[in-house]
Amino acid sequence: MIRRLRIKFVCINMAIVVLMLCLILGTVLHFTQRNAERESIRMMQAAALAPRPPELPNAPAGRMRLPCFTVRQLPDGSLSASGSDFFDLTGQDTLAELYAKASASDALTGILPDHGLRYLRVGTPEGSCIVFADITNEQASQRGLLRSCLLIGGAGTAGFFVISVLLSFWAVIPVESAWKQQRQFVSDASHELKTPLTVILTNAELLHDHSAPQAAREQFVDNILVMSRQMRALIENLLDLARIDNGATRQTVGTVDLSHVTASALLPFEPVCFEKGLTLSERVEEGILIRGSEARLKQVVEIFLDNAQKYAAPQGEIAVTLKRSGKGHCLLSVANPGETLSPRQLRDIFKRFYRADEARSRDGSYGLGLSIAEAVVKQHRGRVWAESTNGVNTFFVSFPTLPRDETVSK
Repeated sequence: MIRRLRIKFVCINMAIVVLMLCLILGTVLHFTQRNAERESIRMMQAAALAPRPPELPNAPAGRMRLPCFTVRQLPDGSLSASGSDFFDLTGQDTLAELYAKASASDALTGILPDHGLRYLRVGTPEGSCIVFADITNEQASQRGLLRSCLLIGGAGTAGFFVISVLLSFWAVIPVESAWKQQRQFVSDASHELKTPLTVILTNAELLHDHSAPQAAREQFVDNILVMSRQMRALIENLLDLARIDNGATRQTVGTVDLSHVTASALLPFEPVCFEKGLTLSERVEEGILIRGSEARLKQVVEIFLDNAQKYAAPQGEIAVTLKRSGKGHCLLSVANPGETLSPRQLRDIFKRFYRADEARSRDGSYGLGLSIAEAVVKQHRGRVWAESTNGVNTFFVSFPTLPRDETVSK
């Protein structure tokens, strides 16, 4: 698919480039030809209206050799040529042929390709006449310009083709990355669903064995319930991610007191931390207002708190801080002591289904919580990252804030 996308990208680019080059070079050729034609006709008109020089071929030697001449029909029916000795016009047959061809046309001006001449019928005070001008140089210039345009067009097309091929690799990087992530996501989701489904099917088959003791049968039912709840939690998380990615939560956006949201999110975790022997401390600055969804922002705080209490070292302290940071921003951080994370783990920890500790894969953690938090933060125009120093892992979230006099939505 990626290869086809690159080919399509190159084809579209080249179609646009070829069309633009044809339009530009064709326009240059057209207007150059029209300008040359206008200049030639202007010269022919000036030659027709100029005072008549001595007639050819009895003109004195040394006269200017202009590439045009005038032919008039005399009262006796003969033809007279005047204007320039650039042409050999001694024969009446040649003049008669040129005059007849030019007179037979309905147009006032035209070209005689067999002779390389342009003609113009002009009315003068002395009567009508036909001016002929040599266009061999003009045609040679047009052919040279055409060759130059073809060379420029060919070189430009080849150059743009190389550039398009190189750009195609760069342009599809996000698509290729998204495609790989999607395939990895499907693979990981299938793997996460396969294990509980296997347990459910196995225990359901064992329930059909009526010779099994009642206690064992009850254990089979409990196993099915546990795995079913885990599957439901996983599916709910997946649906939650899909809703966030599709922007389905944007209709609930309003002005939110993040200080109040953070404080209320802390309350359910106090007994949890107490049972685990952990200390939960907070430093929450009051009156921090942001634009967003209160439910989603509370979910972000809960995800970081849940992650902290799961991975905190025994008897450790979970520290929650919310404060203003710089102009127009606030900083939320959740820190807990634990195993130091490597730079690669800090980079990958927000990926879907990623778990730094694979041993916790069956404790209800699917590696989706931090992915959901990251998606919510980005939806609120924020930034999220993690740091690990001196045995303390800290998750940071930065949000743009609103002025303090904003009315808080309830």
